[in-house]
Amino acid sequence: MAPKVLLFWPNIVGYLRICLVFCAWTVRQTPAVFLPLYLLSILLDGVDGWLARRLQQTSRFGAWLDVVVDNLGRGMLWSLVSEWGWLVCAVEWCVFVCNHSVGGEQWKSSFSSSPRLIQTIMADGFRTPVGLWVVCGLHGLPVWLYVCRGGAVAWPLQTAGTLLLAAGRLLALAAELWCVWTHVRLLTRDQPEGRRS
Repeated sequence: MAPKVLLFWPNIVGYLRICLVFCAWTVRQTPAVFLPLYLLSILLDGVDGWLARRLQQTSRFGAWLDVVVDNLGRGMLWSLVSEWGWLVCAVEWCVFVCNHSVGGEQWKSSFSSSPRLIQTIMADGFRTPVGLWVVCGLHGLPVWLYVCRGGAVAWPLQTAGTLLLAAGRLLALAAELWCVWTHVRLLTRDQPEGRRS
């Protein structure tokens, strides 16, 4: 890797996002400070991709960094909102390994032979109504649960929002499980008999 890749503008945005996630963690018990820091990190997630395309500064490192920062932030938030947050985080990291070990920065475009549901979710890099729903569930559900845990949201709205975002997160889980299953099939395809690793 050329050292200049480390200083591509989209990657600098990624470093800023990491700083925001760690700053948010230090004030996790103060929602009025935590939420703006964390939400700014999420908003910048769209900026780095836009910059990469606009400035023609796409790279394998940038694709990797983007998902690492996403997983760090969501993992932190899931650990705050659920005792089962570790499981959600573990699934997301497992999917990251599956997608980036073979697909690299092209992982989003490798779903042409997937079942129709997975193709619908992944279509146009999540830039469809279903893709948006999945991304909202993926990023939005832990934020929503964090906001709701303080009792600031009335229960009917809390329930409706949770159900809507949880459905999007479940669709994301379907895609994640497909990625893991596809990777396991790849790893076990044409394995010579008697050879174990």
